[in-house]
Amino acid sequence: MGIRNNAALVGKVCLLGILLLVGLTVLGCADIRNAPRGGSGGTIADGTLFLGSALKQPGGFGCAMPSTEGKLVAVNISEGSSLWEVLLESSRPAGGGFGCAPAVTPVAIYGNPAVAGDLVYVGGYNGKIYAINSSSKALRWVYPREGSLESIVGGVVAALGKVYFGCSDGKVYALNAATGDPEWGSPFQTGGKIWSTPVIDSDTLYIGSLDKKLYALDATTGKKKWEPFEAGGAIASTPVVNNNTVYIGSFDRHLYAVNTISGTQVWQFPDDEDTENKPESWFWVKPVIGNNTVYAPCLDGKVYIVNAETGEEVVDAIDLGSPICSSPVLVNSLLIIASEEGVVYAIDTGNNQIKPLANLEEKIYASLCASDGVVYIYSEEQNLHALNAESGARLWSLPLK
Repeated sequence: MGIRNNAALVGKVCLLGILLLVGLTVLGCADIRNAPRGGSGGTIADGTLFLGSALKQPGGFGCAMPSTEGKLVAVNISEGSSLWEVLLESSRPAGGGFGCAPAVTPVAIYGNPAVAGDLVYVGGYNGKIYAINSSSKALRWVYPREGSLESIVGGVVAALGKVYFGCSDGKVYALNAATGDPEWGSPFQTGGKIWSTPVIDSDTLYIGSLDKKLYALDATTGKKKWEPFEAGGAIASTPVVNNNTVYIGSFDRHLYAVNTISGTQVWQFPDDEDTENKPESWFWVKPVIGNNTVYAPCLDGKVYIVNAETGEEVVDAIDLGSPICSSPVLVNSLLIIASEEGVVYAIDTGNNQIKPLANLEEKIYASLCASDGVVYIYSEEQNLHALNAESGARLWSLPLK
């Protein structure tokens, strides 16, 4: 019981830290210790891993926040070597004078990049989307051309010749992938901030909002396909679509399965009467589907394992003893998952047995990615690690500071 309560408490602290990181940039007099840390998870294409990293730079006087330069990094995964990095433009204080300078919005990158053709797309916390040529490193376009949107926390998705993303202004955007021009007549407006990454399935875009709703939009027109499904709490995690069902976790400590055709609830876990198994903290990261089973990590440090069709718990939740702030990845039949404390585990989806793979001894917040039996993990200390998904052997580590 002590471990469980401690994990729940730490999970809440972990999430509070995330909320503070998001909120502090709109307040003046931010301290260097409150600058956003870490970076995005990776996206792999043609043997290259692309991820966003944050390079802190000293600067500022008094209580002004130091400048932070974000960079997009390309890594050769077969050799564990850096191919190139591109620094994204930095925002500068708009004001000046004596006392506290206005807070700046650093170009931190929290969402995964997307790759389509020769372009890599990445969203910045400064409210801009960048399209960068993967060979020449040249900036193809930036959106918006002038000024900026509110912060972009989730990742971008490239599909159907477009780039899709949600924004803290509560809107869902679709841009022409080649030019960066808006594709819909106007962005789709939700009722709250969007921190979730959209998912495209066929011609439908699914995305959650902090207004507690899951939206299904026509990816071509941006129009609603059905009335939004409303959960009992805010939705920040990324949806997962499988067999005409979309799965989502909520801040109300429930998982939901929603029919993709009608938008009606198929099940919720746990049900309203099952108070004993209710998670002790929020679902923050993306669930994973494997072997007709939903694996849902939670900030209470547990992985909840439920039947994808019925929502019934398959086995008791697996307690990792530390909050799970990064999205896991499925490698063949193994679910690779990392705790915030840096311990990496493998859960066999055939029998739901768990084994520890490695202890990186570094904080893990970025989502994991994998290719050809190797899992790649980016730590808060800005090190990229490659582990064999079967044995946990560390193949290489690459500092990206």
